[in-house]
Amino acid sequence: MNILITGASGFLGAYLLRQAVAEGFSVFAGVRASSNVSQFDDLENITFLDLPYHDPQKLEAFLFDCKQVYGKFDYIVHNAGLTKCRHKSDFDRVNFRYTKNFVEALVASDSVPTKFLFVSSLSAVSGGNNGIIRNSDLPQPNTLYGMSKHYAEDFLESHPGFPYLTVRPTGIYGVGDKDYTIYLNTINHHIEPYLGSGKQHVSFIFVTDLVELIFSMLRSEIVRRAYCVSDGKSYTQQQYAAIVKKALRRRTIKIVVPVFMLKAICNTLDWLGGLFGFVPTLNADKFRILTARNWTCDISDLRRDFDFHPKILLKKGVEECVKAMRKIK
Repeated sequence: MNILITGASGFLGAYLLRQAVAEGFSVFAGVRASSNVSQFDDLENITFLDLPYHDPQKLEAFLFDCKQVYGKFDYIVHNAGLTKCRHKSDFDRVNFRYTKNFVEALVASDSVPTKFLFVSSLSAVSGGNNGIIRNSDLPQPNTLYGMSKHYAEDFLESHPGFPYLTVRPTGIYGVGDKDYTIYLNTINHHIEPYLGSGKQHVSFIFVTDLVELIFSMLRSEIVRRAYCVSDGKSYTQQQYAAIVKKALRRRTIKIVVPVFMLKAICNTLDWLGGLFGFVPTLNADKFRILTARNWTCDISDLRRDFDFHPKILLKKGVEECVKAMRKIK
């Protein structure tokens, strides 16, 4: 069976690609022409595609040609998107409008798959400042990133009969991730940072658990639903720090960064990024995510519909990341 995975050169995409190969699919990887795909040199029989999302007519023709040459895609995992960008308008352009173009081109070229799995985000349904996040919540995104994902979700839901499933993961971490490695390196240098003095509850999902869930969802008969995803646990920042410190065997100095100072740093980096052409990890959008008080979500629907029971909780996941980090060094 044919499977297309977009955003295949990214952190999650690479894991999805390897799992698809392991499961014996005919694998198509959606990547930009400029992407470095050398990480897949050990894999065979992958077809790389550079989809012209920006041009609806070219995209329709491209998908029609793909169908003639390779046959129809049985499954599509649409993982392509931006989590940070140089220009704020890029969130809407890439995460929403490109997704809209893609779906409309699939329909127009008679290439609608058996299932289209859209990788969204908890940020699409919540700003992280209320109680436990549930699938049934009225969406209240408060970031440009979250809003762009929400618009894409809303489009899929409003498109009659389209066989989508949406996953809304919390923070995805694992071996090879860069963003969470920054925190590990900070603790490794004996610094334990906190944002403000208020208590913050965070959640996580280990990348291999998310990948396993996604393939389970593809195999199911369920369509036209959205699911919040985490490992089912909630941690305070202090509990998270304690797990990381134990894994790294580090004593630390606690540093509380005032919220106003972080905001100033994020805004400054945003301005410098626009001026000099780089994309900062810390930015105004990231500020809202980092300072949100509660990223706990309910996964009871996942347990009921897909028998989802994550294998790697935070302690074991951090230990695996630390082991890989030390091996690299």
